Amino acid sequence: MNQTFLTVLGGIAALLALATAIGAVLARRAVEPGATATVQNLNARIRSWWVMVIVLGGALALGDTTTIVLFALLSFLALREFWTLTPSRRGDHLALFLSFFVVLPYHYFLLAIDWYGMFVIFIPVYAFLLLPAVATITGETDDFLARSAKVQWGLMLTVYSVSHAPALLMLDAGVPSALLISYLVIVVQISDVLQYVWGKLIGKHRFSPNISPSKTVEGLVGGGLSAILVGTLLYPLTPFSPLQAAAISAVVVVAGFFGGFVLSAIKRDLKAKDWGHIIEGHGGVLDRVDSLTFAAPLFFHITRYWFTT
Repeated sequence: MNQTFLTVLGGIAALLALATAIGAVLARRAVEPGATATVQNLNARIRSWWVMVIVLGGALALGDTTTIVLFALLSFLALREFWTLTPSRRGDHLALFLSFFVVLPYHYFLLAIDWYGMFVIFIPVYAFLLLPAVATITGETDDFLARSAKVQWGLMLTVYSVSHAPALLMLDAGVPSALLISYLVIVVQISDVLQYVWGKLIGKHRFSPNISPSKTVEGLVGGGLSAILVGTLLYPLTPFSPLQAAAISAVVVVAGFFGGFVLSAIKRDLKAKDWGHIIEGHGGVLDRVDSLTFAAPLFFHITRYWFTT
């Protein structure tokens, strides 16, 4: 196991231990109902972070196959959450069955065998053409365009986009792929966390109350700049120079923000607060990987195009 990877895991564990201690102190001092609820939510999030770090870190440590299987499972759960909230009709059932049990596993199989050429076009070309064609077999035309778009969009967000994080395993960028995945996940997730923290501390101006009432301009700017700083400092995990790491972190932060924002807009359209309840304090799997849906493909292709042999 790479020593740098172990150091990264140790650093994250130390930060979580500090956060756990701070949460315990805040829990003892909180008296007012509002403060108590906020601290309880914070501690629930920290407990969930422990589990998520252990699961992802363990998968990366066990190797490529375990990592791919983990992300395939996350995609399956995220797609399930998407369709649990999204209305469907009887005419969609065959397309949905194929999405879950044919398209998703075959897409990750392509990743596992390093077939980049087919991996990158299988869903946006072949699945996009196949699934609407299959849906016509039922002869049900009511809302056909919207229904087909939901099938396609669900696959793009939860399977195709998310799979670009483990797809970093295919790249030869001069550093262990586990470090690249760790770097991407750290920058994306620390951006989410710091936007939340800065928003709570100094947030006053809502970015878009109709889509996400809790997101503020101050949180976005403060959290985004802080995450870019973290990404710049972590450049030794990557093939990037410090300046390149800063620029790529900025792309990841902005893309991650809009990934979460687009998923929030979809939730509001579906009249839902969270995609699910499987992760304490966070909601569903899709609530946790929403930022990756936009950030992972951009990070993958930037790294592949400019930093691989």
